[in-house]
Amino acid sequence: MTRIDGRNPNELRPVKITPHFLSHASGSCLIEMGGTKVICSAMVEESVPGFLKGSGKGWLTAEYSMLPASSSQRIQRERQKVGGRTHEIQRLIGRSLRACIDLNQLGERSLLVDCDVVDADGGTRTASITGAYVAVMLAIKKIQQKSPTLVPLTKTAVAAVSVGIVKGIPCLDLNYEEDKDAEVDMNIVRTGSGRFIEVQGTAEGVPFDDEAMQSLILLGKKGITELLEIQKKVLES
Repeated sequence: MTRIDGRNPNELRPVKITPHFLSHASGSCLIEMGGTKVICSAMVEESVPGFLKGSGKGWLTAEYSMLPASSSQRIQRERQKVGGRTHEIQRLIGRSLRACIDLNQLGERSLLVDCDVVDADGGTRTASITGAYVAVMLAIKKIQQKSPTLVPLTKTAVAAVSVGIVKGIPCLDLNYEEDKDAEVDMNIVRTGSGRFIEVQGTAEGVPFDDEAMQSLILLGKKGITELLEIQKKVLES
């Protein structure tokens, strides 16, 4: 099967992560996966939400948005209250990133993560998680530079990718055209230590069987392994 953009079914789109993309953020990057582009940033605040005050523990929370011109039809800004999709994605990003750092060792600090989609061509939530991890690690480097006696805060890496069944074929990293017509759409979030944070799959019509599920999981693991290596190279550069 030849895909719309010429890739093989088991290929990621071209991936580029540009670190330190923003001047004022504690950590930031621009992640590009094919036509999808997301600016990810992490800011450090020397305080925590009320429910954690006095605990000695830190916190991480995430926000996600799509810029108005990120899609072919203008997207309304969510000024007062975020919609259900946005709320779901924000929670997914937050819990994915909280799994990779030791909040007990962070001290009473908060990491505030923002993922802003500049161009949307499928896989915006998974690209956000993959890029946000880099932004958070860069922010943690700054914290540790100021507090060199702080114990290591990173427990594991984390990355995410979409998979799906398109015209009967399991495919890795769907773009928008594939995603909108896919028979099965799935997002996979996995740690560098090989554990799953989320497997979020939906059949768009005909239910899928165990064999299809295993094919998609294997594709997702392959893609995430490649993304973890890209993250590592960026953070070591």
